[in-house]
Amino acid sequence: MNAIADDCMDAGGRATQGAVAELIPHAGSMVLLDRIIDYDDQGLTAELVVRGDGLLGDDQSVPAWVGIEYMAQTIAAYAGVMAKKVNEPIRLGFLLGTRRYRSNVAAFKVGSTLTIRVKNIMQDDNLGVFDCRILGEGVEVTANLNVYQPPLNNT
Repeated sequence: MNAIADDCMDAGGRATQGAVAELIPHAGSMVLLDRIIDYDDQGLTAELVVRGDGLLGDDQSVPAWVGIEYMAQTIAAYAGVMAKKVNEPIRLGFLLGTRRYRSNVAAFKVGSTLTIRVKNIMQDDNLGVFDCRILGEGVEVTANLNVYQPPLNNT
């Protein structure tokens, strides 16, 4: 880790949800990630506890397709960390699509802990492709997400 990560860490050495909110262009209950576990120049690993607040599921489960949003927010956190490293502002990004979304479960059980890992496998100007994985007890989800982040000067 480095100073960026250190600024976002709690006493246990993990980034808190409040720190995650500083890295992504989301607020309030739409911040779904609980903490950043680790990152490097190629990717980021985050963790969350599946919530039963009714926002994206019910009090028992959240549909597995919500994993796309979990992955997208992890990519946003990665982009936020990379922006902070070069003193740029946190910017909006856009999910263009997903390929090969595979899940061994139909839903995530409320209260379960999920680890999300994203790895940048291709970057071309403002377009990127990420290999994404969600792992948890009895859970294995994989996908590739295509994303776009407009340039700072909008040219």
